[in-house]
Amino acid sequence: EIDEAAFIILAALHLPHDELEPWLDARLTMAERKLLGDLIEKRIVSRKPAPYLVNTAWIGPYQFYVDERVIVPRSFLGELLVEGLDGIVDPEQPIERVLDLCTGSGCLAIIAAHQYAGAHVDGADLMEGALEVARRNVREHGLGDRVTLHQGDLFGAVGDARYDLIVCNPPYVTSDAVAAFPPEYQAEPVEAHDGGKDGMMLVRRVLEEARDHLTPQGVLVMEIGMGRAVVERDYPDLDLLWLDTAESEGEVFAVTAKALGAVKAKQGKPKPKKAR
Repeated sequence: EIDEAAFIILAALHLPHDELEPWLDARLTMAERKLLGDLIEKRIVSRKPAPYLVNTAWIGPYQFYVDERVIVPRSFLGELLVEGLDGIVDPEQPIERVLDLCTGSGCLAIIAAHQYAGAHVDGADLMEGALEVARRNVREHGLGDRVTLHQGDLFGAVGDARYDLIVCNPPYVTSDAVAAFPPEYQAEPVEAHDGGKDGMMLVRRVLEEARDHLTPQGVLVMEIGMGRAVVERDYPDLDLLWLDTAESEGEVFAVTAKALGAVKAKQGKPKPKKAR
């Protein structure tokens, strides 16, 4: 694919990743030719994703280090964050604390820190290897004083902390689909993809627990892939705002603390006794 070949060339030569044309007439040194030849051969033979070969991935204007300990960043949620979550987060409501749940490489936590300059951001992940990558990215973005990383199982990593904004890109692929992955996806950590039988195992846990970690005006924004029908079936009373991006339709939703609380309160009401 031309775009991928261009990405490998530009990343390996440390050139702007979105400007190929100015370099088309450039002459390469023998060392550069060998470097690119080796990378392209590795891509063909190993079938590893190109970002692993050059240890680089981008979301919008933000560059991140990646390797096989994390999935390649390609989040629709990242696109929405870069755009400022317009129409989702109330501009009159200050964002002081943000949580990136299932942070992986830390990319969403870092974007959130750039977008909300006054906020402190927590990133949480179960996998220590992923957090090692995230720490490197936080350091390289100069955000060590504003982004804190925690290891643990979902909200168990952050105790009873509450947030104005929670973003989450959890594993949401069905186990059967993961088992049938092409080699490129097989190179990525399986635990970062596998969401159980219907893909929504962790999504349900986040929805059940998020209300207890949001401020009264807080919002949860979560990416769930193709799981919309399952979520709407399982939570028919939950007021979800489905969000579209340039490359997706209905794969990300936003839900307020108030909406989550209303469903929780309804579930907690005792069922009326049947008359004898």
